[in-house]
Parts: sequence; structure tokens; C-alpha cells
Amino acid sequence: MRAIGLTGGVASGKSAVAARFAALGIAVIDADLAAREAVAPGQPALAEIADTFGADVLQADGQLDRAALRRHVFGDDDARRRLEAILHPRIRVMLHDDALRAPGPYCIVAIPLLTEGGGRMVYPWLERILVVDVHRDVQVARVMRRDGIDSVLAERMLAAQASRQARLAIADDVIVNDGAESDLDALVAALDRRYRNGAPPASTP
Repeated sequence: MRAIGLTGGVASGKSAVAARFAALGIAVIDADLAAREAVAPGQPALAEIADTFGADVLQADGQLDRAALRRHVFGDDDARRRLEAILHPRIRVMLHDDALRAPGPYCIVAIPLLTEGGGRMVYPWLERILVVDVHRDVQVARVMRRDGIDSVLAERMLAAQASRQARLAIADDVIVNDGAESDLDALVAALDRRYRNGAPPASTP
């Protein structure tokens, strides 16, 4: 198994990078999808969440009521940590199992909160970590345009995530995505060639 972790801040272009690896025939494993699977009806994590936070976090059909759960954990660090203790270990196991089964010369494991979640310490099986980086002013403009919000709210969203410096500190490889999305084609293709060959890709400062 050769697994490359992919991460980046909000509106950095992680999904666009992942899509380009997928177009090159590389399996992409998505932590967001694993998180949704972990709380599907019948899963132990969903029952534990209901036991911890109360039955009101479940809809009438047994699905997780995400809005109700957000109300429980919003602004409450202890509640957030309890939720993470339920979900994160299960998600890591799911991602590892999927990576073990992935075909091809390597796989991409997209983990948006990799830096916040402990980085390589909790994902020691990642061979390399690829960070999609973007300058803050570009990032703020993209968030404002994408979500139709003002700069104050966009800045708050960025402040709630790990800093750009913290993400770069765990990076083996960096894609700087400040330009047109089409610029990613050549950048991803170059990394793909290196990953396929098993040679350590040159990091981008």
C-alpha cells in the first residue's frame, strides 16, 4: 500500500486536485465520505453519538440530524472533543482499510482536517503528505465568492481552521493554487509521474 495524504484549507482547491488525480486513474479515498458512512443508521458510531448527546440528534427516520448535533457542539470544546473521540478513530480505520484495498501504484487519501486531526502522528501509514496551498487574500476572495458571504465571515471561517503555516509544516509536497484552475493539470501530472515511479517528489517551497 502506498498512500499519499491530500489536505489544504477551505477553498484551496483540494477537490480540484483530487479530481485530476482521479482522472489519471488514481484511486481517491475521501475522509468526508468515510465520515458520512460512519454515522449511517445501524453504525455503532451513530448509537454512541445518540447516547452521548441525546436522542434529539436523530431524525425520525433514524438518520443523524446534523443541525441538532452542531447545536450541541457549537462553541463547546468539550462536546466537540467528545464527538471527535467517537468519530475520528473509526474514520482513520475506514480510510486505512480502503487504502489497503485500493488498486493502482498508489492512492490519494483526501483528509481536509489532516493538520487539525494530528497529522502524521495519527496517520503514520501515509507515505507522503501533499498540501494544496493558497495565499490568504486569494483564499478569502474565493470563500466570499463561493459562499456569498462578506470578508468578516470569511476570515472567521479561516481562523477556525489550522493556520497556513501549520499545514505547510507537515507537507512533503506542496501545490500552490493561486492561479487558474487549469494550471493544476500540469502540476498534478508532474506529481503523478513521480508518485508512480516511487521516487520522492521534490517539495515546492
